[in-house]
Amino acid sequence: MAPTCPHTGLFCRLSLSLSLFHHPLCCSHSSNPLICLNPHTMASNHLNGDSHILHHPKKPKLSSTSTSLITPSEIQSEFCHHDPSVARINNGSFGSCPTSVIKAQQVLQLEFLRQPDHFYFNCLKEGILKSRTVIKQLINARHVDEVSIVDNATTAAAIVLQRIAWAFAEGRFDKGDVAIMLHYAYGAVKKSVEAYVTRAGGCVIEVQMPFPVNSNDEIIHEFRKALERGKENGRKIRLAVIDHITSMPCVVIPVKELVKICREEGVDQVFVDAAHAIGCTDVDMQDIAADFYTSNLHKWFFCPPSIAFLYSRSSPKCLDLHHPVVSHEYGNGLAMESAWIGTRDYSAQLVVPKVLDFVNRFEGGIEGIKKMNHDNAVEMGQMLAKAWGTNLGCPPEMCASMIMVGLPASLAISSDSDTLKLRAHLRENFGVEVPLYYRAPKDGEVGVITGYARISYQVYNKFEDYTKFRDAINKLVCDGFSCNLLSI
Repeated sequence: MAPTCPHTGLFCRLSLSLSLFHHPLCCSHSSNPLICLNPHTMASNHLNGDSHILHHPKKPKLSSTSTSLITPSEIQSEFCHHDPSVARINNGSFGSCPTSVIKAQQVLQLEFLRQPDHFYFNCLKEGILKSRTVIKQLINARHVDEVSIVDNATTAAAIVLQRIAWAFAEGRFDKGDVAIMLHYAYGAVKKSVEAYVTRAGGCVIEVQMPFPVNSNDEIIHEFRKALERGKENGRKIRLAVIDHITSMPCVVIPVKELVKICREEGVDQVFVDAAHAIGCTDVDMQDIAADFYTSNLHKWFFCPPSIAFLYSRSSPKCLDLHHPVVSHEYGNGLAMESAWIGTRDYSAQLVVPKVLDFVNRFEGGIEGIKKMNHDNAVEMGQMLAKAWGTNLGCPPEMCASMIMVGLPASLAISSDSDTLKLRAHLRENFGVEVPLYYRAPKDGEVGVITGYARISYQVYNKFEDYTKFRDAINKLVCDGFSCNLLSI
């Protein structure tokens, strides 16, 4: 049994229509056992960010050893290691890991330290294969060999982009061939594109994404324009790097539609950076049909940090991928190379089956969690926007478990530096942890919102986390605060 949390309080008290004490995800009736998870049981009720509801084919059921649904007090106990003084509404950055999974990880760590040779020769490869098999079913890949486990999505990006760099170096690509990426791509991935593609002689074209955004059509329009630029003068587009959920600002991208457009326009390969996706929105490899796809399991799938999967489609074009850290398994396939990159702690990669047991304690499994988190993120975002007289950064159907909320203009956010200073001020003086975004006004724009907060909702969050943030901003506004009053 998980330890009793040292602090008390309801798991969630929503003054609107939500009460997780009566929410089906937190049913306390042990007479309703949850033995199996079908990841698409609730697909017809869950939006993946497209402008319509997707109906996916059923995936294989994933077995679980859990026999009863989790209760609100058990959820509270699973996350009682969180600092109770902080309104933690930033799950998107580092994720969260329940106590039961942390304990399972610690057992594995001690098993290795007790007899590392036995662990290496008899446990490690089999354990990683079990985790890869669970992931394969979760993402609806055709073969387990298409799934490799790596540290994080940044590592996965380096693996894919390293292959592109070698193609330039070996003369398979011509200097000036093109890679397309979103303007709002994650900063580390943009740096990787610079290091591997630009340095090798490739040309990088960024898709200028609108924000705030009102529809998928706006994104698709800008993406097509970038493809047209990429094909000018007979150039070939060798790679498109597409986010599934952009990090900052946070928007769910119509990734399936963009992949289809890439196929129609002759783009060689498509890599989807979906760091936030698994556990947050629908992830189906056969439906999305990208060549490469990566997602972190420590963000929204409750794994300890750090672990991600890299899917590479079974295709001649997707061969010859290698881990950037070369070790004894080099040449035995990416999955094997990634399973041993030297002596290190592999426990995060081994607890995926235990994480699945935790997820399956919620009614509907991960599908139920995704729907609850999405609904609550939208409701909390709308509550904050109404309280501040602002707006959301995108329609509800274009967000998953995170949403962008405009901040009052009187805060005078005028630079990226202002967002960092204000974020630190909220952390240190109000106990609120939330990332902030500066949206520079365009030419001719007057009186627009320049500051946005990216709020997350995960199962451990409660209504008070968001009212604490609301009240902190209201106090700053009431006190006449502006960002130029903060020192660097």
